[in-house]
Parts: sequence; C-alpha cells; structure tokens
Amino acid sequence: MALAISHVPVLTGEVAERFEREAEYNEKYMRGSQYNPEAFEMVRRVEENTRKMYEQLAERRKNEGK
Repeated sequence: MALAISHVPVLTGEVAERFEREAEYNEKYMRGSQYNPEAFEMVRRVEENTRKMYEQLAERRKNEGK
C-alpha cells in the first residue's frame, strides 16, 4: 500500500529571499571548490591533537582532585 506524501515545506518571504541570495553567492564564489586531501588530513590532525589535549587536561584535573 502506498503512503501519502505529507506536506512539503516551502520557503516563503524573507527566508526564501535569504536562501536565494546565499545560493547565488555560493554559486558565484564557491563554484569549483574541490576536495583537498592535504587540507583534510591537516584538519584531521588538528582534531586529533585537540582531542588528546582535552584528554590530558581532564586527566590532570581528575588527579588534582585526589
């Protein structure tokens, strides 16, 4: 048995205008953006180092409480 499609949201008013402006900006200035594996790896390393720093900080605070 098929299910009826529920209400499809439609942007109107200022929200629709803002969406269109942002889409046009992205098309104009962000066209051709490509995946950069070197940049991705750099961000991954920063995230990993940040995670380690927070783990060390949490451990230090835990040990100070003893």
